[in-house]
Amino acid sequence: MSVAVTLNETASSASVASTTSSSGSESSADLQNNFLTLLVAQLRNQDPTNPLDNAELTTQLAQISTLSGIENLNTTLGSISGQLTTSQNLQATTLVGHGVMIDGNTILVGSDSSTTPFGVELDAAASDVVVTIQDASGNTVKTVNLGSQTAGAHAYSWDGTDDSGAAVAEGSYTFTVSSSSTTATALKYAEVYGVSNNDGITQLNLGLSGNVTLDKIKQII
Repeated sequence: MSVAVTLNETASSASVASTTSSSGSESSADLQNNFLTLLVAQLRNQDPTNPLDNAELTTQLAQISTLSGIENLNTTLGSISGQLTTSQNLQATTLVGHGVMIDGNTILVGSDSSTTPFGVELDAAASDVVVTIQDASGNTVKTVNLGSQTAGAHAYSWDGTDDSGAAVAEGSYTFTVSSSSTTATALKYAEVYGVSNNDGITQLNLGLSGNVTLDKIKQII
């Protein structure tokens, strides 16, 4: 915003006013310098019978001061954001080599009947959580009654045996979680192999489970 040019203002000061009003991308410092240059020119050439309006000058100075404050705030926030991103990346690297639980319903069984952990996330406490494990053909091989569980994420292990106590075959199994009193979500196990940063977003490399952001991690094992 520029101060109006008075009738007896010289051509040179009028040119300054034109330049100030025509530019729409100056920083607060540029606007302040142009404003003060124009103000001095107007004070030198003002009509004694029609002096400048002090209220208008004060308003314009306040607006320039506000713009400068906003620019400084944006710079500060940008710096803080960069520091937080760096800190988050450093913290995420400590997860490399660890296991995490994410949304999924897969359990892997090895040749020695060892299994990957499985998990359950409950929206609220429940008294009747049941896990049903199925083979690749959809046949139920194991039903696990977890009973009462508190709200939140929980990790469990399966001994790799079916309902009869016999060891199941090596391979990939799926499972479902049910509860009559709350929403239950199945969680699968994954190992963290690395950390990457894409467009300022920290992601964990989980191998065959792909890349996920930190908010997708339900539990660290």
